[in-house]
Amino acid sequence: MIPERFAPHTFALMRIVFGLMYMSYGLLKLGLLGSPAVELASLLGAAAVIEAFIGPLIAMGLLTRPLAFIASGEMAAAYFIAHQPHGTWPVQNQGVPAVLFCFAFLHIAAQGAGIWSLDYARTRREPKTSP
Repeated sequence: MIPERFAPHTFALMRIVFGLMYMSYGLLKLGLLGSPAVELASLLGAAAVIEAFIGPLIAMGLLTRPLAFIASGEMAAAYFIAHQPHGTWPVQNQGVPAVLFCFAFLHIAAQGAGIWSLDYARTRREPKTSP
């Protein structure tokens, strides 16, 4: 069992990994990882841009709450538009990654960036000292 004191570290690792994996889906759609690029003026093109640009920002922990909320919504839309029509269960319709991203980003939006983030570095205040 992992001691509770490591929770901030494991959460930061989760945020970083999910952000980078999300980015990789966007880069794949943009044709930068060996597959053909999607049409940018389409829903898939919009998804590619969102994933490619928001993913690294979430990984770095910059503007994490609003961007994770947008990413969560994009993944919910992706599931219901692209996956759910092909079967009831995510395992049937290849929608498991969309569901996992959706709920991971929803958790990150609620929790905030945590440690090892630019948001944390920007808002951390030094303790006040008495004169």
